[in-house]
Amino acid sequence: MRDVAIVAFAQSAHRRRTDELSEVDLLMPVLHEVLGATGLRANEIGFTCSGSADYLAGRAFSFTMALDGVGAHPPISESHVEMDGAWALHEAWVKIMTGEADTALVYSYGKSSPGRVRDVLTRQLDPYYLAPLWPDSVALAALQAQALIDARDTDEPALARIAARNRAAAVDNPYAQLTGDVPAGDHLVRPLRTGDCPPVGDGAAAVILAAGDTARALCARPAWIRGIDHRIEAHALGVRDLTDSPSTRLAAERAGAFERPVDTAEVHAPFTSQEVVLRKALRLGDEVRVNPSGGALAANPVMAAGLIRLGEAAARVHSGESDRALAHATSGPCLQQNLVAVLEGESAHA
Repeated sequence: MRDVAIVAFAQSAHRRRTDELSEVDLLMPVLHEVLGATGLRANEIGFTCSGSADYLAGRAFSFTMALDGVGAHPPISESHVEMDGAWALHEAWVKIMTGEADTALVYSYGKSSPGRVRDVLTRQLDPYYLAPLWPDSVALAALQAQALIDARDTDEPALARIAARNRAAAVDNPYAQLTGDVPAGDHLVRPLRTGDCPPVGDGAAAVILAAGDTARALCARPAWIRGIDHRIEAHALGVRDLTDSPSTRLAAERAGAFERPVDTAEVHAPFTSQEVVLRKALRLGDEVRVNPSGGALAANPVMAAGLIRLGEAAARVHSGESDRALAHATSGPCLQQNLVAVLEGESAHA
């Protein structure tokens, strides 16, 4: 087993629209920043992995164009996942753990503004029974929220407080899209109001992973990945208990999240109701600082928001604000797929 850490993290400023920018334009400043933080050049990276979705770009193999931001020469060892960048990070971590690389560049990006993302996300549903009905992402999240209210796990005022807390925390986040006092608004799909839902926007993120002494040479306080795991729920929503997330709980258990308390958690909860589910599954009490960045309610670039949760957690370990942090990413409707990682600073590991 090798010690692997996140040694650098960068992200773009998240905006409602970036019509003037291509995916490459969006990515290049982020890639330059994350490489600059370590002093590495692109040809010194052992492995490169990206996460994105062709459905957002509206063309097949769109990730090959984004590779222009990395550089076509010299040739690189490269891979791509049609998933949030958090899953690209998992692939890169495996690559390093097997000894095939000592460093890895992971990046992801999403431009949701060109289309209607609520409709685009219906394409990830079961193609025979659900997708033809066109239930959009907000409507499905509303089903989950109503199930939680019916189970008396939450209510609309409690959901409004979750939104207010996250966006108040985002005031200190210069990359956030929504901050401060955001009105609860009208019901978008009952019981969810506009304030319970994430903003639609464009953004990109990147991290660098390194092993052992290489990580220590590149970063004053690496964020060591002490455990990482991902699990998936049944595809059919009708056979799931939407008030719980067994896959999140199992991923956290396998990642070692329950072995010792964490002080910080970055959870990927695009809707306020999903934070209720995740707090229960991850056993996060009031003593844990949850989403100090503002989370996905402050900025939710599709395919990058999960990687950002890992990066934000790592950044707090780098700065010394956190000794043991939990990071969570999700993909699919109603928390269908979930990834959990536990990050620690050097002193916590000693």
